[in-house]
Amino acid sequence: MSGMAGDWGGGYVTDIGYMPGWYSQQSPMHLAVTCLLMGVACDLPAGDEPVHYLELGCGLGFGALALAAANPSWRVTGVDFNPAHVAFARGAARDAGLDNVVFLEADLSVLAEQEEARQIPQADFVSLHGVWSWVPAPVRAGIVRLLRAKVAPGGIVHISYNSLPGWQPALGMQRTLRLAGEAAPGRSDRRALAGVALLRDLIAAEAVHLAGTPFARRMAERLESLPPEYLAHEYMNACWAPCFHADVMADLAAAKLDWIGSATLPENFPELMLTEPQRAIYNRCEDMRLRELVKDMCLHRGLRHDVFVRGVQRLDPAVRDAALGDLVLALATPVDSVEYQVEVASGTASLSPAFYGPMIAAMAQTPRRVADLLALPGIEGRRDNLREVVGILVGIGHGLPLLRPGLPPQPAALRFNRMAANWLVRPENMTKPLALAAASVGGGFPATLLDLFVHARLQSGEDEGTLASWVAALGPRMDEEDRSRLHAVLSRSLTLRLPLMRAAGVW
Repeated sequence: MSGMAGDWGGGYVTDIGYMPGWYSQQSPMHLAVTCLLMGVACDLPAGDEPVHYLELGCGLGFGALALAAANPSWRVTGVDFNPAHVAFARGAARDAGLDNVVFLEADLSVLAEQEEARQIPQADFVSLHGVWSWVPAPVRAGIVRLLRAKVAPGGIVHISYNSLPGWQPALGMQRTLRLAGEAAPGRSDRRALAGVALLRDLIAAEAVHLAGTPFARRMAERLESLPPEYLAHEYMNACWAPCFHADVMADLAAAKLDWIGSATLPENFPELMLTEPQRAIYNRCEDMRLRELVKDMCLHRGLRHDVFVRGVQRLDPAVRDAALGDLVLALATPVDSVEYQVEVASGTASLSPAFYGPMIAAMAQTPRRVADLLALPGIEGRRDNLREVVGILVGIGHGLPLLRPGLPPQPAALRFNRMAANWLVRPENMTKPLALAAASVGGGFPATLLDLFVHARLQSGEDEGTLASWVAALGPRMDEEDRSRLHAVLSRSLTLRLPLMRAAGVW
């Protein structure tokens, strides 16, 4: 494929870097909560207990760096095929003063057999985000060999991939975008835009496999709002291939990994995801693979975040509920932004304000134990379903589980957050999913780009009295209307979002 950096990419986009980002499904605390929800034993890392986290396909390393900064006693290893990614991540680690994170440039198809693999310790947590369905079969086979050698007994593995049959209606869309891009000149991001332009014309011409297919049309129209570098890495790789869940299960079984559930937590609740007739079919299927296929056949789901464990130990429901009740949740969404109508894979789900409202109000004051939330007066509904409360609050992003509740901000996390603001505060990063590292969280507190900016300014000794100068610094070429909007967003970050972060121990 032309447009690559030489021909060493083997069909993978290497001429432009991937986007930085934080994805909660990769967080060890989130993965541990997933295990508990599914009734699987998981030792939550506590205090300064040593933990090894391994990320395969780490890109520019934002997630790995945030975890290293939030957990100075952990060892974090990031692996990526692209040397430009690795060089950048190593430089960012130096700038943030992090000595507990290592970045390796490696080909995952052969890493398991190389000397570098011997230096990678047994991993307690492993994440592969945006790798599996974008690489050829030899790379997937190499990943399985590496997991077999490096995942510790009891270790948790997160893997995301484009899934079937959800992607089936849009396979032609991806192929059209890629071939049109290959025929265009320039870098991969510009080529991806050429592919999007052709899809736009096909929709206008009422091409039956775009305009006539709701999923494909939604996906094609969504492309218009996505960053070009994302489009290139998502759609321009030669080996792009969605997978059936059962096939991924079969591949990872060779590494002694068993599937336990979805890191997209609401998807673990058939009563939320499926209609009553669909649930009846789902419940009569005893084979786990068939059950998940039935679910996938019923949902508009094109991306899966699956969780596997090497050595599953099932928990008694009472033990599970006790562990869930002891979780401490911080509010991650300002009260005035909490939605009780939420989008899930099956459509829209309604949450009861009479049940969840008092919990949200209590969490707005201070992080709370789940058991204490369910004991609040005035709650209308069942008080014994800890699994649902955790799955909903954490799954839709309102509640953030804390690893070390009450721990104040730590130097490593503060250094990383300042470095991240200097690195990322650019107009092109405005919509990227980012986070501020915090030892209390054990990872990242989801944040906007402007949250990072405000946090860095406050840490440097400025205060909200300089808000006008912040607007001038961020928007020197903006007109008055845009400046007014920016002022409002910054003010909201100061008055509504930063207090939540302070309560969670971010600053």
